[in-house]
Amino acid sequence: MGSYKCCICFTRKFRWKEAQPPEDVKAAFTACAEGAGQVGPEQLRRFLVEWQKETDATAVDAERIVEQVRQLRQKHVLGRVARPLLNLEDFHHFLFSDELNPPVRSQIHQDMKAPLSHYYVYTGHNSYLTGNQLSSDCSDVPIIKALQRGVRVIELDIWPNSTKDNIDVLHGRTLTSPVELIKCLKSIKEYAFAASEYPVIITLEDHLTPDLQAKVAELVTQTFGDMLYYPDCETLEEFPSPESLKRRVILSTKPPKEYLESKSFKNGSLNAKDSNEEEAWGKEIPDFKTEIDESVKSDADLNDNDDEDADDFDEDDEDQKLPQNAAPEYKRLITIRAGKPKGHLKDSLKVDPDKVRRLSLSEQELVKASVSHGAELVRFTQKNLLRIYPKGTRFNSSNYNPFIGWMHGAQMVAFNMQGYGRSLWLMHGFYRANGGCGYVKKPDFLMWTGPHGEVFDPKVKLPVKKTLKVKVYMGDGWRIDFKQTHFDAYSPPDFYTKVGIAGVPADSIMKKTRTIEDDWTPVWSEEFIFPLTVPEIALLRVEVHEYDMSEKDDFGGQTCLPVSELRPGIRAVPLFDRKGNKYNSVKLLMRFEFI
Repeated sequence: MGSYKCCICFTRKFRWKEAQPPEDVKAAFTACAEGAGQVGPEQLRRFLVEWQKETDATAVDAERIVEQVRQLRQKHVLGRVARPLLNLEDFHHFLFSDELNPPVRSQIHQDMKAPLSHYYVYTGHNSYLTGNQLSSDCSDVPIIKALQRGVRVIELDIWPNSTKDNIDVLHGRTLTSPVELIKCLKSIKEYAFAASEYPVIITLEDHLTPDLQAKVAELVTQTFGDMLYYPDCETLEEFPSPESLKRRVILSTKPPKEYLESKSFKNGSLNAKDSNEEEAWGKEIPDFKTEIDESVKSDADLNDNDDEDADDFDEDDEDQKLPQNAAPEYKRLITIRAGKPKGHLKDSLKVDPDKVRRLSLSEQELVKASVSHGAELVRFTQKNLLRIYPKGTRFNSSNYNPFIGWMHGAQMVAFNMQGYGRSLWLMHGFYRANGGCGYVKKPDFLMWTGPHGEVFDPKVKLPVKKTLKVKVYMGDGWRIDFKQTHFDAYSPPDFYTKVGIAGVPADSIMKKTRTIEDDWTPVWSEEFIFPLTVPEIALLRVEVHEYDMSEKDDFGGQTCLPVSELRPGIRAVPLFDRKGNKYNSVKLLMRFEFI
């Protein structure tokens, strides 16, 4: 029984009730039990194969699950005799356990022996910042957190220290406080493979003189030793594979341009619109058309005199100001080299058959390039690496729609990992694929080249390839993880769930359940159907909100799951907070079916 104050003199009482297993769970149990009222290991194995589509499930798997459920029962219900079989309550408990019945595969299952250019890589931007882009502290702590989450590309912006005799990491021309490079390198060495054995790429945004570049080479080689990989020759015809670079660290560098875009900081203060905290769960992800419109408007704001054609492209305005005679020791250690072509974007995207390189585009440049040079982007990324970074006016460390980069084959879609919001949730969800190793194989269609050199065109409308049917049964755990009055001071919460797809524009959509009033354990049992034209890169979005009549709805949890990794059948889906941290108890019971 829960009590809530109403006005001053009255108290409203609400009885807590344990939600009963959904009808589909009861039906599955009845079918498996064959009228016996209990399910043993063999019946459970048949359920896993026939209902959950786990065709490789064995008797050993079923016995292990029965034993784990039995142990949990003993732990939580002291004094009860442990049954060797599962009753309906046990069966429901198994299905609602995200440890025993997770929604996606946890194993690395993709081919990891192709060149690096064949993979999307979990990439951070300004990985050393603890908060906003202008005045937050620089530290190795966000680098450690990113590596523990599985991020594989760490960006360090390196500058001479105040006495010009050592190297600091900081966001140049801002009020951010520096951290020593050596501290960052040591933390990368310690945590590089905490979440994944596959290679860590350190992107160095270099503002150093040749003598300090030589010092960087010394620090890097001394810190990483045999962990550091660099090629024997100056150029590579093809990038090595993630498999061949297991537990290795590699360097990539080019002089930066992105900090020059932040002209408004030089000429004034932070725009109030940018400084406002995002809504409780972050702004909605803009669609492709909105991105184009915003890119055009942003370009006009940043440069009132810019009448150049969209093809005009200058990858490195600042290159001339930096020393051209870089230290030979430093150059030798760079595995992923970034070319610095000038002129038209079309020229920058030409593929050199004799060498591979990395190209960087801002999110705005990518949007414009995707309109006029979509095919060239796809063709370039089949062999070379393309890095996308946030526009310079994202002072509050917000992010952008990653799908524009992904659908054009961009491997390194760089995000501010220290922020939060819907775009970052997509990034977290996308890299839950392939066992969370930080490398996800690009779909075959992005690597395909036709007999006349044609490649995948993201703008072409495609037929439906697969249809995903999702059923949202119920939710639980809020009563454990939140205070009684967290959502509403006067009554239990009124939850509803939003379910949808993030992906190519034709697939992207959000739907919602009805609101269940005054219930900590809401039962919806509602079904949704999503036709998918490009299921290979689609994400299932799930958000729970608490309806508030007088104010903004409250946040109740979220997750994003790769559609290609979803396990069919009835599954427990754990939810995460706004920063992407998993709740201890909050989860949904859902069913996934491909038709």
